[in-house]
Amino acid sequence: MSLDINDQYDKIYKYCYFEVQNVQLAEDLTQETFLRFFGQNSYISHGKPLSYLYTIAKNLCIDSYKKQGTEPLSETIPSKDVFGTIERNFAVKQAVGNLPKNLQEIVLFRFANELSMTEISGITGLSRFAIYRMINSAIKQLRLQLEEEGFLE
Repeated sequence: MSLDINDQYDKIYKYCYFEVQNVQLAEDLTQETFLRFFGQNSYISHGKPLSYLYTIAKNLCIDSYKKQGTEPLSETIPSKDVFGTIERNFAVKQAVGNLPKNLQEIVLFRFANELSMTEISGITGLSRFAIYRMINSAIKQLRLQLEEEGFLE
C-alpha cells in the first residue's frame, strides 16, 4: 500500500483532535506523529504504514492526557443563523461521546476519516465483519439518542 501523506495528514489530525479536544495540541501531536513515523527506518518498508501511523498517534494522545490543559474560551459571539447548526453538531458530538470508547473510534475512522472497513480492520486488528457490526450498533445507538433529543423523527 502506498501511503499518500497529504491524505493521511488530515485524518491523523482529526483523530488527534477527537482524542484531545484541543486545536493546538492536536496540531502538535499530528506533526509529532509524522516526525516519529519518518524518523525510523525499519517499519516504513514493510508492514501496514496506515496502522502504524494511527498507533503512533494514539500513543502520543495517551501520553498527552497527563499534560493536557484547557483551551481558553473565545469571546466572539456567533450569528443567529449558526445556532441551529451548532446545536445539531453539539447534539451529535454528545451522542458520539456517549458511545463506548471503542465505538467512538470506529465512528471516527469510518465517518470522519472516511476509512474503508479493510483499513479500519488493519488499524484495530478486528475482522471486517466485527467492524461492520460495531458500526451498525453505533448508528443504532446514535439514532436512538438523537430521536430522544428531538433531532430525528
